[in-house]
Amino acid sequence: MIGTGIVLLAVGAVDLLRQYMPRRGRPAAFALGAVLLLILSAGADAVVWTFVALGTATLWVWGTPDRRGGRAGLWPVVLIAAVSAIAVSIVGVRPQQGPLGELWPVASPLGLVSLDVAVFTVGAVAFLTESGNVVVRAALRDGSVPDDAPAALKGGRLIGPLERILVFALTLTGAFTLLAAVLAAKGIVRFPEISRDTEAGTRAEYFLIGSLVSWVTALGAAFLLWWGTGA
Repeated sequence: MIGTGIVLLAVGAVDLLRQYMPRRGRPAAFALGAVLLLILSAGADAVVWTFVALGTATLWVWGTPDRRGGRAGLWPVVLIAAVSAIAVSIVGVRPQQGPLGELWPVASPLGLVSLDVAVFTVGAVAFLTESGNVVVRAALRDGSVPDDAPAALKGGRLIGPLERILVFALTLTGAFTLLAAVLAAKGIVRFPEISRDTEAGTRAEYFLIGSLVSWVTALGAAFLLWWGTGA
């Protein structure tokens, strides 16, 4: 579980830095992030997963250039899914280990939350925030939607991360009725734009593909947490 969290955290942090930091400052930021990740994993007896995470993040950056879809199709997305699934299957939720595990509180307002679950949740949120946008762009670029289609629905860059985090949270809490209402509300809000679509159906196709890929990404993160905790 903690291995998946570290991998998702590394990839998510890399994409956030690529999005919001100037190019000349990125190498130093990447190096600092790697050191901090190594310290975190050392305190949780999971150093090996830092090296896995750094290797995965390097391949992710190489395969997903800034603001575009994957350079080689959807293989970076498959890579993240495979590494995450393997990490969960190898190491579930461990007993508290390492210095951080000993200092981690045994209870919280949400009940018993282990260090492994906390790291996974932080990593999942980091990944869903910006890397989720990268996943959606890769899917749209790999499909039949024209390259200029994203300009039709400009709010997706902000709505997408909020939507994914909300889907992730509502799924984990079992609020499926509220989840269905949120997804339906998005379709209702977007309906006027979609209804003005051209005969080619570009906006409708872009909306459907983007929304479905975004929801599947969030549901996949929730599934990994359920799998890892044995829920």
